[in-house]
Amino acid sequence: MIYLDSNENFLFDDVCDDITAPLLIQSYGAVSQEVLQLVVDLQSTFSKHRSSVCCPGLVMIFEVCLRGNRQVLRTFLRHLVQGSSSSTSISRTKPEYHALPEMQAVPLFSRTAIGTFFQDQPVLRNPFTQDALLQSYLRRHLPLREVESELRTFGERIVSEIDALGRQCEQNPPRLQQYEAWGRRVDRIITCHAWTRMKHIAAQEGLVAAGYERRFGEWSRVYQVSKLYLYAPSAGLFSCPLAMTDGAAKVIQSLGMPIKEAFDRLTTRDEKRFWTSGQWMTERRGGSDVANGTETVAWRQEDGSYRLHGFKWFTSATDADFTLILARIANEDGNTTPGTRGLCLFCAEVWGSDGCTNGIEIQRLKDKLGTRQMPTAELLLDGTRAQLLSEEGRGVASIANMLTLTRIHNTVSAVAAMRRITQLAREYSTKRSVFGKLLKDHPLHVQTLGRLEVETRAAFLLMMEVCRLLGREETGAATERETHLLRLLTPVAKLYSGKQAVAVVSEGLECFGGQGYIEDTGLPAMLRDAQPCMCGASWEVLEPH
Repeated sequence: MIYLDSNENFLFDDVCDDITAPLLIQSYGAVSQEVLQLVVDLQSTFSKHRSSVCCPGLVMIFEVCLRGNRQVLRTFLRHLVQGSSSSTSISRTKPEYHALPEMQAVPLFSRTAIGTFFQDQPVLRNPFTQDALLQSYLRRHLPLREVESELRTFGERIVSEIDALGRQCEQNPPRLQQYEAWGRRVDRIITCHAWTRMKHIAAQEGLVAAGYERRFGEWSRVYQVSKLYLYAPSAGLFSCPLAMTDGAAKVIQSLGMPIKEAFDRLTTRDEKRFWTSGQWMTERRGGSDVANGTETVAWRQEDGSYRLHGFKWFTSATDADFTLILARIANEDGNTTPGTRGLCLFCAEVWGSDGCTNGIEIQRLKDKLGTRQMPTAELLLDGTRAQLLSEEGRGVASIANMLTLTRIHNTVSAVAAMRRITQLAREYSTKRSVFGKLLKDHPLHVQTLGRLEVETRAAFLLMMEVCRLLGREETGAATERETHLLRLLTPVAKLYSGKQAVAVVSEGLECFGGQGYIEDTGLPAMLRDAQPCMCGASWEVLEPH
């Protein structure tokens, strides 16, 4: 092997005789006469100072020759001639490595073995300025310079800050601490700093508040959804607690503000006061079939509050500050009313002022295919203090408004995932070259991108129509026909966009070749997180409306 000492003299070990060296070089294949003569001259120089030379060293020299780097060989010979009078320039003992000018502790020429090409990765650019359809839609329906400016600025924040936070949420999923060091049960859900930061950003940007401030009248929901649509693919799944927060605020508003303080916290832009909400309905017997699957019992207390006892099988965003819960009120004999007529809607704060849970034991966190960034848990309600929100027996009817909002948010997340993967695939096609030309110049690849774009645009327009109808309904501008259309299209949009998202994102990953399935790229998470959109959509086929 060949090494450099601190004076940049060449040192050798593992010697072979001077006759073997030229034969060894020739055995590797034909080389030019000029290169062979350089090696012979080098061998002659070695012979003047030592009877044997380095076999591995000549192998390395020859490999360089095959790469046509004759200048390296000449420089090498010059070093040996200049250092011929030094007794320390050649050593039969293996020296320690010394730092080279551009590489450290590596043999000479080792970097040439890996090549110099590295593929440029797809780059996320401002998602608002890159979305021609969103811009044209807003120019037609909400042509305000204020709206365009705010969305452009928000798009820049997504690129510069939010997207990296979302990636951190994916890499640092929540974990459950059930006991402290001395054996006391604490039931803490530990999330990363990025998850907390997402909550602050959501409040600052008014991602829930925008739907209730009515700055743009009946178009306020369209403005809010435009922000959520840009935000969702980079949100690290914080879009899910925002969906339930929006839904909880809608329920409280529709019931005449029985708990105004909670409503104010759910819709504030003050990050220190902002609350997120959960939606605890699903039990072991089933998800959508709440009429037959809900076994949680509520016991009335002397002060008018209730204590809840039961088991909730699937509770998303379990670290929320507040939650809505379905349960059955028990009479004096402990009996409950079966079916939908026995269900009531309750609300509760999840955590006490001391940081402990409100009569809740967290059994475990769900190990999910996607949405790993968000804590989803199995909960034992063991005397959870709650407040009755709905009339007795009107639980399902009261929570319907929440389901409408969460369905719309599901649609937004699905369409946003489709848009993000098509944006990245289109950007990547301008820098990935195969078979002598860029991907964008291959007709079949362009055809694939075009098909994905058509599906994404169709889903986008359906999403925006539902949001437009919601805005009109909330401001009292909707006709009876539009009200019925909103009720019909909301589950339909969730169903079809959820199924579309999985297909579009899956094919979108193929546009990146093998890199589309490498976790380090962040791309596979998009497919995992699209799956729950379809899972939730599947129940729309079975659920009565």
